[in-house]
Amino acid sequence: MQTENRLFDDLAKFLNGAAGTLAGMGREAEGAARERAREWIGGLDFVARDEFDAVKTMAAAARDENEALKARIAALEAKLAAGGSQPSS
Repeated sequence: MQTENRLFDDLAKFLNGAAGTLAGMGREAEGAARERAREWIGGLDFVARDEFDAVKTMAAAARDENEALKARIAALEAKLAAGGSQPSS
């Protein structure tokens, strides 16, 4: 013989509803935290990786050109010191 106890049924329904509500609140809090993090990170001055790589390549090219110009100046100064012709102004 089966007995029905309304108290246990009501308690089970209440706990099931509370668990669903808490899970929904957790998902909503997680979404809000993600959105706040995106806004915070978006407000900072970060650069994209491709922009960083482009500037890095440009800086390397400028360093190479600088070294070539230093070598050229040193060669011209050596030529002048050895009694080469004076550059015309």
